[in-house]
Amino acid sequence: MYELFCDIGIGGMTCASCVSRVERAIAKVPGVQSVSVNLATESARVTWTEPRLGSGDVPIDASAAAPDLQAQQARLRRAVRDAGYEPLAAEHLEQAPADPWAGFAPVAIGLLFSAPLVLPMVGGALGQHGMLPAMWQFLLATPVQFILGARFYKAGWHAVLAGRGNMDLLVALGTTAGWALSVWLWLSAPSGAMVHLYFEGSAVVITLVLLGKWLEVRAKRQATDAIRALHVLRPARARVIGVDGEVDIPIDELLVGDRVVILPGERFVADGWLLEGQTQVDESMLTGEPLPTSKAVNDAVTGGSINGDGRVVVNVTATGSATVLAHIIRWVEDAQAAKAPIQRLVDQVSAVFVPAVLVLAVVTLGGWLWTGHSVELSLIHAVAVLVIACPCALGLATPAAIMAGTGVAAKFGILIKDAEALEMAHRVDTVAFDKTGTLTVGQPRLRPGDALSDLGLTLAASLQMGSEHPLAHAVVQAAKARGLRISTPTDVRAVPGYGIEGTVDGRDLLLGSLRWMDVLKVPEASNVSGDLWRVQAAQLQAQGATVSVLVERTAQGLVALAVLAFGDEPKPGVQVALAQLRARGLRLAMISGDNAGAAHAMAARLGLHPDEVHANVMPGDKAALVRQLQRNGDGPKHVVAFVGDGINDAPALAAADVGLAMANVSAHGQGGGTDVAMKAAGITLMRGDVALVACALDISARTVAKIRQNLFWAFAFNAAGIPLAAMGYLSPVVAGAAMALSSVSVMVNALLLKRWKP
Repeated sequence: MYELFCDIGIGGMTCASCVSRVERAIAKVPGVQSVSVNLATESARVTWTEPRLGSGDVPIDASAAAPDLQAQQARLRRAVRDAGYEPLAAEHLEQAPADPWAGFAPVAIGLLFSAPLVLPMVGGALGQHGMLPAMWQFLLATPVQFILGARFYKAGWHAVLAGRGNMDLLVALGTTAGWALSVWLWLSAPSGAMVHLYFEGSAVVITLVLLGKWLEVRAKRQATDAIRALHVLRPARARVIGVDGEVDIPIDELLVGDRVVILPGERFVADGWLLEGQTQVDESMLTGEPLPTSKAVNDAVTGGSINGDGRVVVNVTATGSATVLAHIIRWVEDAQAAKAPIQRLVDQVSAVFVPAVLVLAVVTLGGWLWTGHSVELSLIHAVAVLVIACPCALGLATPAAIMAGTGVAAKFGILIKDAEALEMAHRVDTVAFDKTGTLTVGQPRLRPGDALSDLGLTLAASLQMGSEHPLAHAVVQAAKARGLRISTPTDVRAVPGYGIEGTVDGRDLLLGSLRWMDVLKVPEASNVSGDLWRVQAAQLQAQGATVSVLVERTAQGLVALAVLAFGDEPKPGVQVALAQLRARGLRLAMISGDNAGAAHAMAARLGLHPDEVHANVMPGDKAALVRQLQRNGDGPKHVVAFVGDGINDAPALAAADVGLAMANVSAHGQGGGTDVAMKAAGITLMRGDVALVACALDISARTVAKIRQNLFWAFAFNAAGIPLAAMGYLSPVVAGAAMALSSVSVMVNALLLKRWKP
């Protein structure tokens, strides 16, 4: 049974109550496992099971599944429509920004019709008394009430049918009460009598709410700039070299293996590697790195990056949804569509908020009537309660901040894949690092030494000819540099955590760590260049080298043939980055599979303390060590972030409270161990720069701070505004203005995150 997912755009949602209503409607569709509706992105992420596809555990995109699955998506869209909302294409926010004044026409008409109703009130405050005749007030207010305000009646009616309340219902009830009261006062007044009417209140409230929603939409467009900017990176056409020369084709027709010409200044159309030419590539929109990267033949390039001043030919290795750019877009979309755990509180409040407000409005009406006030005054105060209590700001508080935070982080090469990682990262008190490739360059070199003969190096290089391990690559490169002849090995078998074994030119060989030599009990009497091999290995370890031993299995037993010593270098700037993390009060740890001597020697170069080093850790034991770092005796457990870049780091990345995967796409493209690590981690750093770890923790802290600020002001606004309206200190007009202002202020506060820089 497969799990599938799809995204559905939803139009017409206005508040947190709308969100919960849509979620309940979709959840009732048979087969739906989970649904998450986001008010800020106006979309829903729906996951459901599809038994007809066979068996599997990994959710797959329904858009890539069989055509018959369109029926389920149709049922989901029908559920949205039946709930009173408009199902839209999921890409409705990916489109280019519309005219800044798009959608302002209803607001302009409302202002035009409301101005003559409000101006006499302003004139009265200035001593210029005058009021429009009741008929004119009626003619101006009624179109605003029932034409411009039709959307509130429609959505409010659907809410009533569903047995739930929402913002539209509150606005419809409040403004209708004010309009109806004015009509009743006008028609029941004695002929020729001057009576105060409240048409301006209803018309202005509807106009202000429309103005607030229009401002929200403009702010949402800014919040989704990150997604649109990523989509713009995808070229529409590709210049492919075919049998008849260069042919211009749509990007959707591009295939893996095609040879594509990229001219100076053009964007690379897909992931691949250079077949011809050399150039400088701007990858800033993918990695956040402002400086261009040099590329030559056989170097990887990433779709969406910008070619510099050279004409190059690229062999395509990934297209469509398999490219790095497509993965980045999906991760950013997932993060912006997800709900942070703190949102659960908002969902619980919104479920009872609107019914509670309706009760408070009735209590307000009854209270003022009971104290001897007129029906007219009592109704006006009840209307003010209904208008000011609209929970728009409450529904936007969390998703608006998440959209802005994840968007600006992606701009600088920090991909936050889910809202839970974003919310958890600011609580991290311990950061553990994998050593090789994370803190170090990850390109170890075989150290020169007289002890390693040409024969030993030839056998070691031949045995590791097909291995992708960094140490194996170093051995092969050293053998080629000496001009040695490398043979093809047979019966090669990797021994996880230890090394490799196989046959070279009829010799049964093993090459691996000292830990493996201890397990195999390789005799210490075996000589290497006249010295005991263990003595030589110990000397090299004391110098900070990573040591491997080449052993031959003979009829007399195991015989050590050669000791290989490897050295690596710290990444540039890593000492400063670690110092910055320590300055934040964080515990640091380095986890390495190297021997203690090599690990401590590198730690000293990195500025780490001896007690922060964990050496001789098997790949399968990294996750257990992470869980050990999380333990804190009887106190609350430590919140641990683990930073790694390889396939053997995936379990530790998943076990940590926050996993941060390093993926240097400019050097490696996508795939292999880095790709596995990226899938296991909640946050991906698109450059191999340790400084981005502190940046990721910082944007998390700032985003969570914005969420808390927004929620505080949303709750405080209603906590203060409702009592003031109930006590008669706020008119419906002032209440409407305050309600619109609260929603806009939440969006503006969230958008301040766009100014963040690492």
